[in-house]
Amino acid sequence: MKKIGLLTQILIAFILAIILGAIVGPSIEVVKPLGDLFLRLIKFIMVPLVLASLVVGIAGTGDIKRIGKMGGITFVYYLITTAIAVTIGLILANIFKPGSGLNLSLSSVEQAEPTATPGVVDTLLNIIPTNPFASLVEGNMLQIIFFALFLGITIAMLGEKTKTVYNFFDQLAEIMYKITGIVMKVAPIGVFGLIAPTVGQYGVSVLLPLIKLILIVYVGCIIHALLVYSFSVKSFAKMSPLKFFKGIAPASLVSFSTSSSAGTLPITIKNTEENLGVSKRVSSFVLPLGATINMDGTALYQGVCVLFVAQFMGVELSIMQQLIIVLTATLASIGTAGVPGAGLVMLTMVTTAVGLPLEAVALVAGIDRILDMIRTSLNVTGDASAAVVVNAIVEKNQKDD
Repeated sequence: MKKIGLLTQILIAFILAIILGAIVGPSIEVVKPLGDLFLRLIKFIMVPLVLASLVVGIAGTGDIKRIGKMGGITFVYYLITTAIAVTIGLILANIFKPGSGLNLSLSSVEQAEPTATPGVVDTLLNIIPTNPFASLVEGNMLQIIFFALFLGITIAMLGEKTKTVYNFFDQLAEIMYKITGIVMKVAPIGVFGLIAPTVGQYGVSVLLPLIKLILIVYVGCIIHALLVYSFSVKSFAKMSPLKFFKGIAPASLVSFSTSSSAGTLPITIKNTEENLGVSKRVSSFVLPLGATINMDGTALYQGVCVLFVAQFMGVELSIMQQLIIVLTATLASIGTAGVPGAGLVMLTMVTTAVGLPLEAVALVAGIDRILDMIRTSLNVTGDASAAVVVNAIVEKNQKDD
């Protein structure tokens, strides 16, 4: 009898969770510990996996100029795709006007609790850890990347003197890859435990008033993935889009369930290396960085939601104001943490940039989890597309050299 593949298992669990969640309702909450267990397992492997694989990837490159070039290509790719994503969101919101004629009061929806967002200078300074071990304990991904980059570069510079240290991280990385494979065996159970309670919690009555907004965000994310990522992997890596989406599907589904691109990182790394042929050197650099700064789905969501709020309040935003939204959403998405609900906090930054009241964010707070799922899935798929593109460019440059 042919063994059922992991992707098929996750899909079955996903569909079953939706059906049972819709039938049983809020009582399905009893299966939530299964999802919590899976999330804890992923968080358990995330920090050592990222640290070890990134140190080995950078040290193995051995060429600082090549590392800088790879970082430059990655950053430019992330910026361009993020700007395209928010533009797609604005176009769809302008055409379909999800906020027009909506009969909804701010008092009838869950109130948002926006917190202050750090400025650009503070965000850049916060990348440098004052205590790298505290960063590891707290799971601060940008600071971990900074620490790992310096470790890897220094190991490469010292060469044979640090072979023992290199071997330690190399062996730790291999151990973490193996543990990731073990954790992935319970992924279908985890997906079921995360999706079923979410479906059970949100009844049709809650979603109907805002169904137009939900559909636009979902359709926008699908359009962005099919157009931008298909074009990217086909043009730069000569890879079939079908192969790409099938290869990253397990990570995309897990990220849809967890609403955390950072939490899905171990699975994203595993899928891109094993299914898409990305080298460990590229995946260990591009993917942790992407989980922290590449937020195409979040940017698209912000573009749609800002126009939704403006339309609901009867405010006409000019072309210049919408260009400000593109710029602000692109920059804000870079500073958005790869954890559930972070996009809602960053939405406050974009709304205030065009003069809309902060309280208006409460309009989408009640359904933020529903929107968070698809935008996180797009974020992770975008990270994988970047890894495929960068890997193809790096390999081409090596052949040319």
